[in-house]
Amino acid sequence: MREYFKVDPWNIIEEGLDKDYNEVSESAMSIGNGHMGCRGNFEEYYSGKSLQGTYIAGVYYPDKTRVGWWKNGYPEYFAKVLNGANFIGIDVYLNGTRLDLNKYLVEDFKRVLNMQEGYLLRTFKVTVDGNKYEVEAKRFFSMAKKEVAAIRYSVKPLDAESTIQYNPFIDADVRNKDSNYDEMFWTAIEHSSSTDVSSIVTETKKTGFRIAVAMCNELSKDTPSSHKGEELFVSNTYEATVAQGEALTLTKYIAVTTNRDLDNDNIKATAEAIVKDAKSTGFDALFTSHQEAWARLWEESDIIIEGDDAAQQGIRFNIYHLKQTYTGDDSRLNIGPKGFTGEKYGGSTYWDTEAYCIPFFLSTAPEHITKQLLIYRYNQLDKAKENAAKLGLEGALYPMVTMNGEECHNEWEITFEEIHRNGAIAYAIFNYVRYTNDKDYLAEYGFDVLVEISRFWASRVHFNPRKDKYMMLGVTGPNEYENNINNNWYTNTMATWTMEYTLEAMDYLKAEHTDRYKELSSKLNIRDEEITKWQDIMDKMYYPVVEDLGVFEQQDGFMDKDLINVADLPEEHLPLNQKWSWDKILRSCFIKQADVLQGMYFFSDRYDFDTKKKNFDFYEPMTVHESSLSPCIHSILAAEIGYEDKAVEMYVRTARLDLDNYNNDTEDGLHITSMAGTWMSVVQGFGGLKVTNDMLTLNPFIPKAWDSFSFRVTFRNRILNVKVDNEGTTIDLLKGEPLTLVIYNKEVNVAKDTVLISK
Repeated sequence: MREYFKVDPWNIIEEGLDKDYNEVSESAMSIGNGHMGCRGNFEEYYSGKSLQGTYIAGVYYPDKTRVGWWKNGYPEYFAKVLNGANFIGIDVYLNGTRLDLNKYLVEDFKRVLNMQEGYLLRTFKVTVDGNKYEVEAKRFFSMAKKEVAAIRYSVKPLDAESTIQYNPFIDADVRNKDSNYDEMFWTAIEHSSSTDVSSIVTETKKTGFRIAVAMCNELSKDTPSSHKGEELFVSNTYEATVAQGEALTLTKYIAVTTNRDLDNDNIKATAEAIVKDAKSTGFDALFTSHQEAWARLWEESDIIIEGDDAAQQGIRFNIYHLKQTYTGDDSRLNIGPKGFTGEKYGGSTYWDTEAYCIPFFLSTAPEHITKQLLIYRYNQLDKAKENAAKLGLEGALYPMVTMNGEECHNEWEITFEEIHRNGAIAYAIFNYVRYTNDKDYLAEYGFDVLVEISRFWASRVHFNPRKDKYMMLGVTGPNEYENNINNNWYTNTMATWTMEYTLEAMDYLKAEHTDRYKELSSKLNIRDEEITKWQDIMDKMYYPVVEDLGVFEQQDGFMDKDLINVADLPEEHLPLNQKWSWDKILRSCFIKQADVLQGMYFFSDRYDFDTKKKNFDFYEPMTVHESSLSPCIHSILAAEIGYEDKAVEMYVRTARLDLDNYNNDTEDGLHITSMAGTWMSVVQGFGGLKVTNDMLTLNPFIPKAWDSFSFRVTFRNRILNVKVDNEGTTIDLLKGEPLTLVIYNKEVNVAKDTVLISK
């Protein structure tokens, strides 16, 4: 862990250029708008450590799988989130010398991500060939016009008159750092360059995604310009003699279009028209619209923490990156684990979306945005059925990693064994219906998915006649530091719960949507014998238990391990995934993330206080939290059982995971999907928010270090503001009809007037 960025409620601030830490800073300073984004790279040339990254939503490449030996069922490719054309680039020459911050003396360097207004600002002084210059660069990716980005770059000579040359460019000759075979994933289609507008069109091999990038530029001083164009590189050149103390400013406008939205024949002309319009509108007016869009987003999702600026900065950092990654405008898109901040992990969809991101979007956005995430999975149901069939199983197995519904993850123990992800998708349907009361979703989309997932579980279990129990063999639970184990308690629990909820949905449809149920029953070919089989599995599923301790056993044989607490490990052994061999990790008791406790979180209403406490006390001390998904679940459960210090410790870890580089891996990109866990830790943990018996319930407490905290909740066409301080909890109904909710175990009616409830 390194406390590097300055603490500020609304900004991520880097003071001084640490060249060895630059890739971490680039990750933290990433900006995007749901359609596209890029890392916090420098506009000018930089020869030091840097991961150049520009990403377009939904654009990927099926990189051929690379393994030592092939196994039947292996995915043929690993989907790469593609590094696209670098369109932020501006080569800068000062009296003929190319600016490179890795080469020349840099002073007063400051890089700032303004989260409130969604822009990146960089200022510094640099001495080149004996002359000092002051530089300022500001850029944003418009939240009001998704195809548009803009950069304002200014250089001021401080010592003497200087000749300054700007070469703004688009460079499409890019590669992915994580390419399996060092392959170029793009082919050139066409390019054009002029002093008016320049553009490049490229297309991905195999998948045929076409991207058009266009740029227009304007200079603060009239000067002749020139241009050049090659297949994968176009640029303009502007040069002017600038007096001492005078700033020369280049404004670069960019537009990016794709054939995901337009015909191939239209993307270039559309990009050029959009960028010309952006230039005509101007940087300031574009930025004002962008600011207003961010203001609306913060209005519905901000969390305010008084008394702890580090905690405040952490929660806003996470909300900011979630909101700029996914806007809910396109049901073909999902929330990639790195978003627009890096290449690692590939794919756009993991079970993280259903388990972590959906609670966040349910409460901080209109419900149709969450519904889009569920429809994304519904639209891929046929592919999920194909995935199950490849393994010789019935029903639907949703992929561990996917872009288009096909499995594209190629680690055996993940692809074939970590099947608990199916349960998270079923749980997300339940969670959405429970929270929104949109039961019609079951009739429209949800029931099909539930039935096929239940069929998968029924074909995946193994009946042991000697014990008269159903079992699940050869699986990996959420704790990926245990592979190919039998009877993972969490996986078995998710399987039977899915069947139970499917039968509940069936009863509801029979009663409330009779004709639709008949239609679905015929379409899905639901048979009485399979329903009987599901009920038998539910009745006879085996769940490992440690009777004398009163805890659920993570899986068969867990208690045979040498049970050691993480606190007893020498510090130099951590993190295990960077210090130990995989063999040693697998034989240890150490837990990567919540496993049994993940089930405690999902099904909190099923387990009493004592059961939760015993399981937490047993498993948390052996958890190394080396998954970004781990701290938030532990924070929520710790809050529920009254472990305030542990709840706060885990909150800080999830909130500042990337800001303070806890896992020493932020240079690869941020942990976007786990960022929703930061919000969950505050709202569900400290706020105690749940939906129980069809009512919104709250059981808040305030951490000792905080003066107050407040959050907004969207719930069934209402918006509530909840503020918690040492006096109690204040609830304001900001929008919608009056609501009866439960707080501190008391029913309270909340209308337009402020309600203050003492604990």
